[in-house]
Amino acid sequence: MSVFFNKFRIGFIFFICAVGLVYVYVKFVKLAFYPQKKTITAPVTIERGSITDRNGKPLAVQTNFYHFVVTPKLIKAPDEFAEKVCEPLNMGIQEITQKIQNAKNANFIYIKKKISQEQYNELIKIIDENNYYNFTRFDKIPGRLYPENSLASQLIGYMGDDGTGLSGIEYSKQNILSPEPSPDATGTIHGSNVYLTIDSGLQYKLEKIAKKSMEETQAESLMLVAADAKNGEILSYISLPSANLNEYTSASTQEMTDRASVTAYEPGSVFKIFSVASFLDSKSITADDSFLCDGLYQRRTSAGETIRITCLDHHGWLNARSALKYSCNDALAQMSEKITTEEFLSYIRRFGFGERTGVELPSETRGSVKNQNDRYWSARSKPTMSIGQEISVSALQMVQAATVLANKGVQIKLTFIKKIADIDGKTEYEHEPTYGNRVLKSSTADYLLSCMETTAKSGTGTRASLRDISIGVKTGTAQMADTVNGGYSNTDFLSNCMAIFPIENPQIVLYIVIEKAKGETYAGRIVAPVIAKAADEIIDHLGINREGAASLEHSGRITIKENLPLSIGKVVPDFTGRPKRDLIPLLARDDLNFIIKGEGWVCAQSPEPGTPITENMTIELDLE
Repeated sequence: MSVFFNKFRIGFIFFICAVGLVYVYVKFVKLAFYPQKKTITAPVTIERGSITDRNGKPLAVQTNFYHFVVTPKLIKAPDEFAEKVCEPLNMGIQEITQKIQNAKNANFIYIKKKISQEQYNELIKIIDENNYYNFTRFDKIPGRLYPENSLASQLIGYMGDDGTGLSGIEYSKQNILSPEPSPDATGTIHGSNVYLTIDSGLQYKLEKIAKKSMEETQAESLMLVAADAKNGEILSYISLPSANLNEYTSASTQEMTDRASVTAYEPGSVFKIFSVASFLDSKSITADDSFLCDGLYQRRTSAGETIRITCLDHHGWLNARSALKYSCNDALAQMSEKITTEEFLSYIRRFGFGERTGVELPSETRGSVKNQNDRYWSARSKPTMSIGQEISVSALQMVQAATVLANKGVQIKLTFIKKIADIDGKTEYEHEPTYGNRVLKSSTADYLLSCMETTAKSGTGTRASLRDISIGVKTGTAQMADTVNGGYSNTDFLSNCMAIFPIENPQIVLYIVIEKAKGETYAGRIVAPVIAKAADEIIDHLGINREGAASLEHSGRITIKENLPLSIGKVVPDFTGRPKRDLIPLLARDDLNFIIKGEGWVCAQSPEPGTPITENMTIELDLE
């Protein structure tokens, strides 16, 4: 019985093995004579979206770059090779030869990274003509071209070699510009185009003014922000010095720094407009209350500490309006005694200080607003905060706080994004104004605007006043921190000025900061005039009605002037009615910049006829 069972078991095992061998043989035959079809998934290509200004002018566009790679040990004649390729690479023969010889045993080296499409095309011809294929190759990488170079560079930002944004909008809108593909995606995926709120034409004009101001004051840095007071859209955003985005890797840290967003500083006297607004709105003081300035605010605390805050002058009796007009420290410190600490800090925070504005930029600072439980809080904190010390802010916070005054007491959220659209132009997002909570009563906001107008007409901001449109300003000069010895520096100052215009119907908030100017540092003398120049450019560029502008009814007929040669002397001539052909010779002038828009005859110009000619003046002519 057992013998029979063993024979049966052995036979069964042989049978199973035979079946297994037959199965393997059949599978082998199938694989050998009938190969299986392979499914090849095409790689996904992501086309990064563009960044443009509000009018669609390209500021950052997709392109391709190439790394030029060689295998040194396979190059038999390095000198000859270097001589052939040096011109399209914009490199010296010796430089190329040295690179090859220093790595003669290496499998590969980069001769040059990020060469352009044009350079690549030239090199391909050379490689083809000389049969250099066995030791050369190109690594294609996604690239970015920035047509306007350094214009608004910190806002636009920069994209790295791996296709990822590293700063600015390139970083914060990475997922919109270059979306992650889904697991089943194939072919080309197009990112969306981001339209910024800035106007590149206006940005160019204001940057020109800002750069000239930096040169004249020999300042270390400058910030200038212009925003639409009605909807919070930022029309111009300047941080100098700035980087050329097409040469970003060689830029300095100073050029890369987005000061208006990431830098926190003590604003000094400009902050007084928000302090006085808090005092008045809380009814801690009235507009008629008077305070005696004898040049020194001095108070002894219950703890025996003596607080001293000096003023620039002995102003005598002042109310809120005149205290702002003369920027009186003594009067402001006295006013701060009338409001409770809790209520004062509450207003400051409601203005937005101590919190990020939430704009579409990375690494925005919160600034710093102390509270009573802070270890650094003292009896002098409230009066010194009221004059813009012991508090740190950003330029963006200052602009957003000013929208409260410009918008009847209600804050408007700032933004850099006008709209987002797909590759076909279909709008995916369009900005609508976002209003915050009410910060001030409407009457308080209106009163502060009138105080700022007084300051522009007859106070510390007279150099910011405009001849034919109402403007309100507040200037401030603050000692900067001494980072070496502690306390405040006796040589480094921050000069800033806030402007809102027109006063009767605010449309623009304009703010400038100049840091570490050499020589003159008083804000009323160095930043107020820049505000006037920048405001003039904004008014003309946006077509804001000037009080002195003539309003005429046009018959539809254009009278053509006698075709005499144009002559430009000491003042801007009247170009109206001139045909475009008369303007062509003007483009050859190197002392004036002409911007000609449209076709036909000149129907409008800026600046107006009779304006004194200055070197490198820009003259805009509209034709129809």
